[in-house]
Amino acid sequence: MMPRVILHNSISLDGSLTGFEPHMELHYRLVGSYKPDAHLIGSHTITTGIELYEDGVPEEHASDFKKSKRSRSLPLWVIIDTRGALQGVLHTCRRFELCRDVILLVSERTPSGYLQYLSERNYTYHVVGRNHVDLKQALLLLSETYQIKTIVTDTGRILGNLLIEHGFVEEISLLVHPVIVGGASYPIFSEVKILQRLQLKKFERLEEHYLWLVYHVQKE
Repeated sequence: MMPRVILHNSISLDGSLTGFEPHMELHYRLVGSYKPDAHLIGSHTITTGIELYEDGVPEEHASDFKKSKRSRSLPLWVIIDTRGALQGVLHTCRRFELCRDVILLVSERTPSGYLQYLSERNYTYHVVGRNHVDLKQALLLLSETYQIKTIVTDTGRILGNLLIEHGFVEEISLLVHPVIVGGASYPIFSEVKILQRLQLKKFERLEEHYLWLVYHVQKE
């Protein structure tokens, strides 16, 4: 059975993913309300987050080579990284206290040196696709191997739009910020090429000026 996939993002009033400072505490409070079994994240989102919120990449320690033993109530981080973009920085994810542990999804074209890097550090990885990760195969694998029923993805535009276009997203959750980015906006849905019909499930005002919109994606 395919897991339930929820796309959650913080956006400006004009639908931009970037160009403003998101309310991260509120963003993740809403994510936590779904009680996800896993977060599905693209490698570019990880590298961007490190650049924005980390003061450089900390040095690796021996403890970073071991799987974490955090509570099973915490979500897994499932990261798509076919090119090995996270080599040398992946320990920053494993250290995050709200992450149970990290699982990598790679392809047959992923560099062998990166796979060796993952193995040496005891990261679980799965090859699901030839050139790119086969999203359907990946979602089925997560369901069958890890009993994952609910996935929240608050990744960037590329992965989010692919998940929508392939019909894998059941619900879209948007935290609308009281800002307009304008000409420098990075529109959240600009890569979606197929008309998507939605049904409003929730409309809630949060902390005076923020809106939480939740839509059900109607399937053909």
